[in-house]
Amino acid sequence: MQNKNKKILYITLTALFAALSAALSQLSLPINAVPVVFTQVSIFLAAGLLGWKWGTLSQLLFAAMGAIGLPVFAGMRGGWAYVIGPTGGFILGYILAALAVGLLLQRFGRSFKVVLPALLLGSLIIYLPGLPWLAHVMHMTTLRDAFLFGMLPYLPGDLLKVALCSALIPKLHKLLHNKLQ
Repeated sequence: MQNKNKKILYITLTALFAALSAALSQLSLPINAVPVVFTQVSIFLAAGLLGWKWGTLSQLLFAAMGAIGLPVFAGMRGGWAYVIGPTGGFILGYILAALAVGLLLQRFGRSFKVVLPALLLGSLIIYLPGLPWLAHVMHMTTLRDAFLFGMLPYLPGDLLKVALCSALIPKLHKLLHNKLQ
């Protein structure tokens, strides 16, 4: 595939992964101030299939759409108030996770034995800005409280999303890149 056509494809896929993040955010279970969402699936697939640059850009686009008021976040919400609310740190974590996962997979390959630990790390990276921000906004006195409220209930679902994406990425990446040649 010619470089120009390849770039057009990556721009299109970047926009589609931002849209997929918006769609998967709507599959949410509101258990507390931080709903269970399926956005990680699109984050990990974008990073795994498009690499760090385009995968990260897809999540920046998703966050920007929400920040300007488009209803892309859980519960069809958007706007700056949502971005600085309890889930704001997790939204930043999505961008950082796409960057880290994309870098790791570009560097070490996309075999299952590489993808699985990279996605586990990506899941933890989402919590790195998410938990302290949640604690701050919710006036929690300790990070332990934030962990019990904003991470522990989500770990089983996160492991399922990591397992699903770890199985899909090697196959989908091979399929996509065979088509690009």
